[in-house]
Amino acid sequence: MKVFVIDVAKCNGCYGCQVSCKDEHCDNEWLPYAKTQPETGHFWMKMNEKVLGSVPKVKMSYVATPCMHCENAPCKEATKNGSVYTREDGLVIIDPEKAKGQKQLVDACPYGAIYWNEKLQLPQKCTGCAHLVDEGKLPRCVDACPTDAIRFGEEAELKELIGKAEVMKPELGLMPKVYYLNLPKNFVAGAVFDPIDDECLEGVKVTLTAVGQSKNYIATTDGFGDFWFKRLDAGTYALRLEKEGFYPFSMKSFEVAESVNVGDIALNKKLD
Repeated sequence: MKVFVIDVAKCNGCYGCQVSCKDEHCDNEWLPYAKTQPETGHFWMKMNEKVLGSVPKVKMSYVATPCMHCENAPCKEATKNGSVYTREDGLVIIDPEKAKGQKQLVDACPYGAIYWNEKLQLPQKCTGCAHLVDEGKLPRCVDACPTDAIRFGEEAELKELIGKAEVMKPELGLMPKVYYLNLPKNFVAGAVFDPIDDECLEGVKVTLTAVGQSKNYIATTDGFGDFWFKRLDAGTYALRLEKEGFYPFSMKSFEVAESVNVGDIALNKKLD
């Protein structure tokens, strides 16, 4: 069974996977697996770019997103004539002859991986470059990736990586064959300073508490007064800052639905 393993931490956002997919499929027919991909509007391998946090505590995430080649593919359920099928190696294919006119397949995909070709009246998506796989070659996106962020191969051979990975929307139970390492999670970040001396405070103990879970995360501010808590689940959190010779500071009950920059926090010095 063929699978993809995508390590988001290795991706530098070069868009090589998206561009190479276009190069392979635009103006090229690879029957019986695919007809020509339109030059615009389709991204069979799509790079989803997102800004996390706010200035100056900002990170970028880049997540390469092809068809998930689900074992329980909902597009197969939506077809009228068996136009979507799974190959023996696990790649899910939309038959470009049988699927003509079946626009309902676009809405059947919960990942938004199926596109409508208005000119051809055809639903289309990533084929896993099945025409190349048949020749013992790698999909173009995998071959083009300069950082080895996208892996493709037999499930058994990639078992160790899969054991550390996760899938998108696991709650759907679709058993996708695209696995992800280091998918972006929320962070909480900020900075601490001394308002009297007007300088950054290093060595401040920062405790982040997951409210209702009695779970604490501890960090220490660096030379710039910065602190970061990474890979957090969404939820309600509380913050406490402590440093010898300073009054403690507390921030109670704030929501983390996305990454949060709590801003610059003044820690007041105790005056004897």
